[in-house]
Amino acid sequence: MRIDIISVMPELLESPFAHSIVKKAIDKGLVEIVVHNLRDYSVKTTGRVDDYPFGGAAGMVMQIEPIDRIITELKSQRHYDEVIFTSPDGEKFDQKMANTLSMNENMIILCGHYKGVDYRVREHFITKEISVGDYVLTGGELPAAVIADAVVRLIPGSIGDEQSALSDSFQDNLLEPPVYSRPADYKGWKVPEVLLCGDHKKIEKWKEEQALERTKRLRPDLLE
Repeated sequence: MRIDIISVMPELLESPFAHSIVKKAIDKGLVEIVVHNLRDYSVKTTGRVDDYPFGGAAGMVMQIEPIDRIITELKSQRHYDEVIFTSPDGEKFDQKMANTLSMNENMIILCGHYKGVDYRVREHFITKEISVGDYVLTGGELPAAVIADAVVRLIPGSIGDEQSALSDSFQDNLLEPPVYSRPADYKGWKVPEVLLCGDHKKIEKWKEEQALERTKRLRPDLLE
C-alpha cells in the first residue's frame, strides 16, 4: 500500500510515522507513506497556497490550482483507490471504515487547513470526506495520522500477532473485554478467577459476556 499525504505543514507528520507499528510496517515494505508539501506546487514564488474567499467571509481558503497540480501529478504516476479529504463535516471515521480502507492499494489524503478548501476541490477531486469527530482542529494533519495509523495496523504483517488486531474494540461492534496481567493479586486487587482456570471455553464465554456488558454500559449506540 502507498499513502500520499498532502499538507501545508508536513513537519507535523514526521513523528507519527517514525515510531511503533507504522514504522515497522514501513521498514518491512508493507506500506509506503509519502508526505508532500503543498507549497511546492504553489502558483506563486512565495509558496502561498491560500487566498481570500469570494463573498467577503472571514478566514483564508486553500486554493484549487496547487491542489489540482499535485493530485494530477500523483495520478499520472499510479492509480488511487481513494482521494480523501479530512473535514469536520465528513463521514465519521470508525473501525469499519478503517477495515475497508486497509484493502486499498493506494490512496491520497488531503489535509484541510485554514478556513477550508475551495469547494471545487471537493466536487471534482475528492472521492471520500472523513471526519475524526465532531470538533474542529487547526488542520487535517492529526486526522491524517489517525487514519493512516488505524489503516496500517490492519495490513497483514504489520502486527506480529494478527489475531490481536481482529480482537480490537469495534471490530464486531463490541468493546474489548477487560484484560489483566501478572501479578494475579496486587494489593488485594485480584484477577477474575475464570481467567486463571485454564478452561478456554469458560474464558471465551466470560470475555463475550464482558464485552457485551461493557458495550451496553459505555457505548449502547454500537448495539443499535
